[in-house]
Amino acid sequence: MATTERRRMAADTISEAEQVRDELTAALKAAGNVLPSLRIDPVSCVGKAPALIELSRCNLETARLRTAALTKDPT
Repeated sequence: MATTERRRMAADTISEAEQVRDELTAALKAAGNVLPSLRIDPVSCVGKAPALIELSRCNLETARLRTAALTKDPT
């Protein structure tokens, strides 16, 4: 595969990962959660494996908010 083709594929992967990251950020914010270091793993964007989004490190309060959001009774 030519270098130009690999760069194009990486750019497409990064673009898609950014879109998914932004959608996740918006959904989390709407649920009252903020992930301060939510980011794309840049190394995963250049290989054949799927791109990864790092869900971040967080303080205890943010961890509690995530837990509460995930355990809410949907009824």
